[in-house]
Amino acid sequence: MQINLSGKQVLLGVTGSISAYKACDIARLLVKAGASVHVVMTPSAERFVSALTFEALTRNPVLTEETESWSSELNHIDLGKKCDVMLIAPATANSVNKLSKGIADNILLQTALAFKGKLIVAPAANTQMLANHYTEGSIKMLRVNDIIVVDPQSKLLACGDTGAGALAEPEDIFYEAAKALMIDPFWEDRRVVVTGGGTREKIDDVRYLSNYSSGKMAKATALALYLKGADVCYITTKDTQGLPKDIYTIEVEETQELLEYTKDAVRVAKKGKMSRASMNSADPRHLIQKIPYLFMVAAVSDYTPKFPQAGKLKKAALGDEWNLELTQTPDILSSLDKFDIRTVAFKAEMDEANALENAKALLEKKKVDAVCLNILKDRESFGTNENEIIFVTKDAVKPLGKADKFTLAQKILDEAKTLEQA
Repeated sequence: MQINLSGKQVLLGVTGSISAYKACDIARLLVKAGASVHVVMTPSAERFVSALTFEALTRNPVLTEETESWSSELNHIDLGKKCDVMLIAPATANSVNKLSKGIADNILLQTALAFKGKLIVAPAANTQMLANHYTEGSIKMLRVNDIIVVDPQSKLLACGDTGAGALAEPEDIFYEAAKALMIDPFWEDRRVVVTGGGTREKIDDVRYLSNYSSGKMAKATALALYLKGADVCYITTKDTQGLPKDIYTIEVEETQELLEYTKDAVRVAKKGKMSRASMNSADPRHLIQKIPYLFMVAAVSDYTPKFPQAGKLKKAALGDEWNLELTQTPDILSSLDKFDIRTVAFKAEMDEANALENAKALLEKKKVDAVCLNILKDRESFGTNENEIIFVTKDAVKPLGKADKFTLAQKILDEAKTLEQA
């Protein structure tokens, strides 16, 4: 899924860690997403990666002790003024401790001290250096000051020790930067449940009934919500590869399992989470719970085998013909308590003549707030990277056009905002 960060300016700080080479991957991901990336390096970082490498990746000059200029924007004051977010990755234990105390004894720390926007720090250091109470206290202080800290990984480190200290994966750091750039106050801290994929109804231990749903639209919706700041619970029958690890994911198979987990997730979502603005308010009247949302993107099987079998049914025992007895699966949307939650259903249709009327009928029949109608041409319409959606409510029918699924997901979320007062 291609995230679009066009027009965004990112300031990438690189310190003297063995993980400095991974900052190249972070820069590459940001540039690929359309962001303009500006790099500032400590003298120690230049011992691991050259400034020329980052210039080649970003097509922008790199700020170092030697290149700082007061006749241009390449200095520790002006460079940060034009950037939307600053990301320090990797951040050594030394840099973390200095940053928390406001010490600015190198070009990167000077730039960070002068930066007024959102700051993200991804530590990378020896396990014992990070576990030292001074460093732990510094990381807590960064968080207290609303600096986003991307926790390191636990693995075999370059020094030979095993434990927490390895830089987080470049993709996870990229997602944190993208989230800081794309956050939406409407969705921030709002609890949202997303279901996705086609359910698989067991015949025996090696066979099942299912459909052609790829789960791509649901995955795009979950990612778009996460990047806008939502507290996402993603319930899916498909893989979650390529999604941020911070998205809470539940893997399911059968319709009954999907129903049970969705009911639980909706119940938890209704307990609510206060918005950050509300929690910071001294007036208790401002403690307003954000209304949760449910995006029912999953393609649910209509029937399931009446008598699923253990083991594998033998073809020789079944004979030339096999009559498989089926029973209807539960209707998930009709079974859910949709009071105090906004529900967006997804409906795929091949009957173009009656598709819109069927979508409108679903609004009333299933008591949902909106329907995302997808008119399919044939079997080949499944699993593509693009989609075409019509957003249907009781008051309006709005075509969202054809686009890649992540772009469409963002358009759907923009339309879904109007449902809060429904």
